[in-house]
Amino acid sequence: MDKLINGKEVSKKIREELKKEIESFPRKPSLVVIQVGNDSASEIYVKNKEKAALEIGIDFKHIKYEENVKEEEIINKIKELNDNDDIDGILVQLPLPKHLNETKIINTIDPNKDVDGLTITNMGKLMNKMDGLVSCTPLGVIELLKAYNVEIKGKHVIIVGRSNLVGKPLIHLFLNNDATVTVCHSKTENLSEYTKQADILVVAVGKKNLITRDMVKKDAVVIDVGINREDGKIYGDVYYLDVFDKVSLITPVPGGVGPMTVTMLFKNVIKSYKNKITSK
Repeated sequence: MDKLINGKEVSKKIREELKKEIESFPRKPSLVVIQVGNDSASEIYVKNKEKAALEIGIDFKHIKYEENVKEEEIINKIKELNDNDDIDGILVQLPLPKHLNETKIINTIDPNKDVDGLTITNMGKLMNKMDGLVSCTPLGVIELLKAYNVEIKGKHVIIVGRSNLVGKPLIHLFLNNDATVTVCHSKTENLSEYTKQADILVVAVGKKNLITRDMVKKDAVVIDVGINREDGKIYGDVYYLDVFDKVSLITPVPGGVGPMTVTMLFKNVIKSYKNKITSK
């Protein structure tokens, strides 16, 4: 089982370190999560965040709106939270209902409190190798690779997926770590021609078992970011059992990247908290 990249274990270790750090703070760092509607996956995510936040000593506030809420109401609430010095992190749980302008709402968040790293300001900082808050899942991917001493510098990284949440931030994180990066997506022809070249293959498209044994290079490192729910079970984008004996390291789904995403969120909340103290 030494091929397994265990996100739960790495995550637990980091959370213990964060908990110790928080104990030395004059006040608890605080996180506000804004949720709109009753999306079942979002409900689970928010509950998981709340439970884990309280365990490590972060104050957690959950603001929930009905599906038909007016955009203006959410924007006014975010502005109010921006001005509140006791709030360190603000996160809008995605996806939002179609009538709401996701980009406008997210970019209302003060970039210093944007613990999801999704504002244009933080995206721009990442592109320019400036210090900012980085999107949690991509950050978790890099932390996992480093925890397992995977060399990134000079390696050929193939990313399948180009979302603002995962794919795009990952491009810059890998470039900033001196990797050679190729990006594939739904319009890429002959996908396997690319994936077979990857020293590190990251897949984040949301398509069950998209990547099979014949699509990976021997001894590649495979990071599966996909979450696909089917008949009460969760599957990744990589056909895990099919590729397992061909690769050198692989993340399982669940238990790989998932736990790291929440842990990186807390890391960002603490970073935001500390930045506020040092800037005073």
